[in-house]
Amino acid sequence: MCGIAGFCNLKGDWKKNIGNMNRRMHHRGPDGEGVFTSQDERVVLGHKRLSVVDLSENGAQPMESHSGRYVIAYNGEIYNYKKIAARLIEEKKVQVFRGSSDTEVLLEAIEAYGVEAAVSMSKGMFAIALYDKKEKELFLLRDRVGEKPLYYGFLGNGVFAFASEIGSIAALEGFQNAVNTDVLDIYFTHGYIPAPYSIYKEIYKLEPGTMLRIRFPYEKGDISITSFWSMKEAAKRGQENLFQGSREEAAEELERLLKASIREQMVADVPVGAFLSAGIDSSTIVALMQSLNKGKVKSFTIGMSEKGYNEAAAAKEIAKHLGTEHTELYITEGDAVAVIPKLSDMFGEPFADSSQIPTYLVSKMTREHVTVSLSGDGGDELFCGYTSYESVSRIWGKMKGIPYMIRKPCSSLVLSSPLAKNPIYRIKGTLLGAKGPGQLYEISYETDPLTKKISKNHVFCPYKYNQFEEGYLEETNHQVMLMDMLMYHPDDILVKVDRAAMAVSLETRVPMLDKDVVEFAWSLPVAYKREGKTGKKVLRDVLYKYVPREMMERPKKGFSIPIEKWLLKPELRAWAESLIDRKALLRQGYLDADVVWKMWEDFTGKGIWRIQIWFVLMFQNWLADRERLSKVLCP
Repeated sequence: MCGIAGFCNLKGDWKKNIGNMNRRMHHRGPDGEGVFTSQDERVVLGHKRLSVVDLSENGAQPMESHSGRYVIAYNGEIYNYKKIAARLIEEKKVQVFRGSSDTEVLLEAIEAYGVEAAVSMSKGMFAIALYDKKEKELFLLRDRVGEKPLYYGFLGNGVFAFASEIGSIAALEGFQNAVNTDVLDIYFTHGYIPAPYSIYKEIYKLEPGTMLRIRFPYEKGDISITSFWSMKEAAKRGQENLFQGSREEAAEELERLLKASIREQMVADVPVGAFLSAGIDSSTIVALMQSLNKGKVKSFTIGMSEKGYNEAAAAKEIAKHLGTEHTELYITEGDAVAVIPKLSDMFGEPFADSSQIPTYLVSKMTREHVTVSLSGDGGDELFCGYTSYESVSRIWGKMKGIPYMIRKPCSSLVLSSPLAKNPIYRIKGTLLGAKGPGQLYEISYETDPLTKKISKNHVFCPYKYNQFEEGYLEETNHQVMLMDMLMYHPDDILVKVDRAAMAVSLETRVPMLDKDVVEFAWSLPVAYKREGKTGKKVLRDVLYKYVPREMMERPKKGFSIPIEKWLLKPELRAWAESLIDRKALLRQGYLDADVVWKMWEDFTGKGIWRIQIWFVLMFQNWLADRERLSKVLCP
């Protein structure tokens, strides 16, 4: 795992600027640093290395291909690189490799088969910057599901820049890109900013499964972005070609695919472990890891003394049954509060999933023992785990028999009547107006109209959570699962894990996001995934071969903290109220002070707006850090 950065057409001191970019993401790669510049100094690539495979200088980057045509700065891991290397040798595309890194194999595959073909045959997580010296072209590529981040965009004077973290781009001399107020509405709805947008104007996130291509010399519009893999198309293809075997046969195939994925992802020249909660997903990964490992797998969890938030005891019981070398850490309120000042710098733009705090703490503890940790993320979205999926399916089942032409005016009638003063009727009236299950699920994310007034300059963001037409997938649950895999999973879950883990130089790997596992999951009937209120049926079938059913069938507490409780205590309350100081809000000009304080008073007095208050505080915390940094750079 590493960090990459670079720019094109910068008029200033390129050595100083790439140095600034690399230093800004030192945590992503503390083991080494490299820089490449083209002969004309128009293209500069930077790299920070976290050594995981081939720890020698043979794995250092930026790396040139054997012929010298291509140069790569790459963040991630190609898990099937040994198979690709064997093919290159067999086909006599390569005589001998200098080292044993996946980077060198990827480069030679690009040389032999072309950029898109090489990436298409690669299974892994990656963000890639590739410069073709012969054709004078720069390629940026991001993995299929969006495990690794990649920002890009334009600064003033035609400068094009890219980096693993948005803070590295902001570290460039002359960076003056304004806050992108167009995305604030969607941020205050979801608590994160989805790709392709970022918090800055003219700076974007490369979307998963896509390749950006820019040829020199270029004008601002001379960029093409194409897709080499699509989650949307994989879902459609899977549902049109359903798995024909029984659920038992599906479990056998899923177990085979997961073992193959885990076997590849356990390969490293440094210690490897795994996060373990008491949930189905992480328990499955750890169980299969242990079944493949002759020694004891290192597993890690954190616990809390707060009632209703602690899963450490259950995780310890599972670890004991599986025979892992288990480490746990009980965190206090003080531990969690101490993380909050670091969050803005860690994420680089407003991000408000409060489980970012325990994710950071478990990563920090894990990094003291291993360099790589496997995670169980992806199980809910691929195997219908969230209870919200069942709710949407149940509600839509009751509504769909009533024609939309009748439901819509009834919805308007309820929302315009005195009944709308009651939040319950307001919600019911809004749901009644949904055109289909996708919109029903999207509406479930919408909040009270008051939140639409947080942003002082309300501008509709042209981005829909539902990125495809109603009925794209026939089954309701699959429709909403796909919505999550296109936005919530890559832009919330994977961002949280990547930023929190990389802040302590820990590489995380996610076996369930292996291409073969993902595509197989989309081919399963929903009956193999959910039965009533119980989700992840086929995944449970796999797990129960290793862990007793009774050990797993207990209420899931989730990976969360009682942030709303802590915010009412003196220390955090003072911090929060300093961030939403009326004078500061008026000076900044982004949020409506009256609306923000109405929400704060409702939260402190009535216990409502718990989630939205954290969204506001994380935005204000980011703004405060941005202002402090500006004073340092421009006193």
